[in-house]
This record gives sequence, C-alpha cells and structure tokens, in this order.
Amino acid sequence: MLSPTPDQQAIRDAENLNMLIIAPAGCGKTEALALRIAGLIQRDQIKRPKRILVTTFSKKARDNIGDRLAEYVSGPVLRDRITTTNFHGLAARLIRSHGNVVGLSPEVVLPDGDWVGEQCRLQNLSRQRSGFIASTLRDLKLHALNDSEIKSGLELVGDETLIAIEALRIRENRLTYDDLLRYAELILMNPMVAQIYSQHFGAVIVDEFQDLTPQQLRVISAIGKRRTTFAGDLAQGIYSFTGARPLEVLSAIRAEEPEERVFTTSHRSSPAVLAMVNSLSPVTGGEQLHAADAEKWFLGGLGGLVDCETNDAEANWVVGFCKFVLGQSGTQRIGVLSRSAPRRSAVDDAISSSGLPWFRWDDPILEKDVARELRGALAAFDVALWESAVDQRTYLRSLLSTEVTDDPDTAASLLGGIDWIQDQLSQDTDMSKIRERVRATDKNSLLGAPGVHLLSGHAGKGQQFDWVCVVGFEQGSIPSSKAESLESWHEEARVFSVMISRARHGAVVLGASKVRMPWGTVHKSEPSSFRSYLQESKSLRYNDDVVQWLREADWSVISST
Repeated sequence: MLSPTPDQQAIRDAENLNMLIIAPAGCGKTEALALRIAGLIQRDQIKRPKRILVTTFSKKARDNIGDRLAEYVSGPVLRDRITTTNFHGLAARLIRSHGNVVGLSPEVVLPDGDWVGEQCRLQNLSRQRSGFIASTLRDLKLHALNDSEIKSGLELVGDETLIAIEALRIRENRLTYDDLLRYAELILMNPMVAQIYSQHFGAVIVDEFQDLTPQQLRVISAIGKRRTTFAGDLAQGIYSFTGARPLEVLSAIRAEEPEERVFTTSHRSSPAVLAMVNSLSPVTGGEQLHAADAEKWFLGGLGGLVDCETNDAEANWVVGFCKFVLGQSGTQRIGVLSRSAPRRSAVDDAISSSGLPWFRWDDPILEKDVARELRGALAAFDVALWESAVDQRTYLRSLLSTEVTDDPDTAASLLGGIDWIQDQLSQDTDMSKIRERVRATDKNSLLGAPGVHLLSGHAGKGQQFDWVCVVGFEQGSIPSSKAESLESWHEEARVFSVMISRARHGAVVLGASKVRMPWGTVHKSEPSSFRSYLQESKSLRYNDDVVQWLREADWSVISST
C-alpha cells in the first residue's frame, strides 16, 4: 500500500461533507476518494444504518474505487456501509421502488440497449436522420417533464416520426436510457421519497463531476445536498454530446460553498508531457501541473511536434516510432489517438500490416464464444442476400445459431457485434478486413497489453499509455470541423488535452499538409488553431529533434520507470 500524499491525507481527514476536489488526470483522485470514504467510516462520521452513496460513470471507475477501498476497509464494511452505482443503476433502483408515485406500472420494461436506435434502423432511416431523432429526444428528456409534456414538446417540433416513436414506447410500457434519469428526477420531486433517500445516504461521493448533466446534478442534490464530495477536472469535460455541461455544473456546485481542494501534482506523466498539457490550459481551463518526481524521468520525458507532407507519411512515421520503441522495450504500451476513426485510417492500415502487436479499440471486445459465433455468421454471409434484404440487420442476425442467442448475456454481445458488422458493411469495408477484425479478447487483457493501441480521444479518457502519438493535428480534425461555436471549440481543446495527458514518458503530436481520407478524397489542410498554444511548451521538440531524443535515450532507465 502506497503512503497517502499530503493532499490525499487532507481529503481523508476533512470532516466537512460538502467538498469539491479539482483533480486533473494522474493526480491521485481515485486514491483520494477511497481514502475519503474510508475516513468517513473509520471515524464513524456516517453512523449506521446510514450508508455512503458512490456514483461513477463507468464500470472501470467503479471497480477502481472498489479495489482501492478494499485496501482500507474490510469486505463486510464494503457491503454494509457503501453503495456504489452508476446513474442508470441509481435511477433504475428509484423506479423499481417508487415508480408508482409518478404513475409508472410495476411491469414497466427497463432499457437493455439502444431502443430508439433500433426503431430508426427498422425504418431504414439515415444516420443523420437517426441522430436528429436521438438527440431531440435526449435533449427534451433532460428536463423534469412527464410523458404528456414530452408529447407536447414533440408536437412543437412537428416531426411525425419522432412523435410515433415516442408513442410506441408508451404503448409498449418501456423506458429508454433517457427516460431513466427523467423519471428518477420526477420521483425525487416527491418530498417523502426524497426524504427516504436523504436519510438513507449520510454522504454522497461523485466521481468525474465534469461529466454530469444538470439533470444528474439535480438528482444528486435531492439525495445529498451539501453532503456531497464532487471530484473531477474541468479540463476533462468532453461529453457535451451526452448532455454534460461542465461550466454550468461547476458553477452550481460552487454556489453551495463547498470546501475546495485543488491537486496540481501529477504522479503519472513526465515534465515534458505536463508542459504540453499546461500549454493548453488557457483554452481548457485546466490547472498548471508539475511532476511529483521530475528527476525520475529520463531527460524530463519527451514532448514532440512532427509535421508531415501527407497522412501516409504520418502513418509511416508512427510505424517507425512504434517499431523503434517496442524494439527497445517490448513491454511498452503505445497509444495512437485521433479525434475521429476516419482520420486515423492510414495509420490503422499501416500498423495492421507492420507485424507489430496491435489492438483497435473501435472494434468490438469479444469473448471467445462470441467471436467464434460471429466468424461462423460471416462464413455463411452472402453479399447478394444482404444487399437485397429488406432489413439487412435482420438478415445478419438470422446467420446466428439459436443455441448461442438463448443466453441473454451472450445475445447482447452478439447483437452488438452484428450491429458493428452492419455499420462496417454500410461503410463499404472489405469483408476480409471485417473477418480479420473479429477476434477474441477481453477488456482486462486489452487495457494492459503491450503493443500499439489504436483509439479515439473519447475512448482514451481514463486510460494511460507509456507513449502517445496524436495524429490529425490540423484544422478540421483537431479541432473538429463540427466545432462551430466558441464553447465547442473549447471542448475540442479539452479533447486534445485529454489525448496528450494519457502519456507517461512522452507524447508526440503529428499533422499532415495533405490528407487522403478512406473514401479517396485528398484535401490540403491548415494548421490547427491549437498549434500556437502548444508551441508555448518550452520543452517541445520538433521533427528531427524528436528522433534524435529517441536515439539518445537510455532505454534501461525508461523501461524501469
């Protein structure tokens, strides 16, 4: 067990239940939260039978806190005193126990997949049209509206397909994921129910406050107003497309006058990587960070900017970098991140044919049985039947064996795999490449495997790699061409910063003057609007200097750090 830092000790010992912890990536936030919970229990500040509610946004975050907590409190205490859940799980609990107070039937069907997306697929709606329907329903349901008020809102929009999909949901007595939090908020607006939960949970812990929607914040406030510890980092707020509003949420939290603690010491990254992250703080809102032990990193680590003529040259550079690093130390993990998968396509093709160990995080993560079944379905695939099918997904699903799909968990994985195959076929991906990409793995081995990891900036959040290459550093890619407002431009800066901050030893940012996209078009690109900020990093190396650093590095020191 590592000794807590002074910052972590202060969090553990603080008796004020109303707290805000600003903790950037790699600064020991998870350990601090585990110590916070253990401290509340060990000094009996939260007395039986009250419990501590811990909310996270992912299973990985939940497991991380659970693993840390196990070092400080016993198993029985974990079971008896702490409830750890995500927001959908909390909402489902409220609905199952108290749905009657808002008129929900006990037999209401809770979501187990993207029901709205499925309805759009059944109607053969385009990707753009499906996105409009999903986002309109989501945005409307981020408010505490009942079904009648939702219907009125949809009628104002005037889209008959939207109205019909919502009417079908009501007829089938089912909820979507968007409905879960909406109904949870409506239920907690009942004073008696709110009192039950407020008395049951003596304290609340919220991990990653910057990912909260205002609706989720209202749910938490109904349960633990002024008794909640919020932890996170504004500079990692990159989920506005799910309804998250980092600035609005942070302002509302601070309005409750919490005791505020700020972490600025990174235990993950080298000084060179932190200098790159710090250079972006004027546009991300992040804190200025420093390394906990700057001397342990060889020459302070590596921060690089490489300019390429084309994205094919960029891909060749990345392959050369990965071969060199893995040739020096085969245990290294290299993350190759991009803002979007299409912009990374040339790198993906080059890496997949390089002979290096590689993992594409855009592909489905499959257990052996599921991968075998999908490969069997692909072996039976007939392109003519698929092209002529009224519902192409139904045709693909018909290729699965009934024996496997009888198991609910396996069925969910299989149907997700089928949807992924349909998406690849719709993008004209060659069948041989699809078969190659359907391979068995599991998330734990993927997260820790040495080699090259290909992923998007959003998928990389919460992960760390020894080295990071960020590709596509051009206007229209980083930042995305879809960032049309100042607010969205700032979020693009945060996505860029998150990608860089995944790195331990070094990060290299690459861009191309000419970019060939997977569909064949070639366009000239302009420098990223973030370039001038990145160049404020005093330790940044350029082009050949990056290669020189790698060649002169002491890899025995690097491998042991």
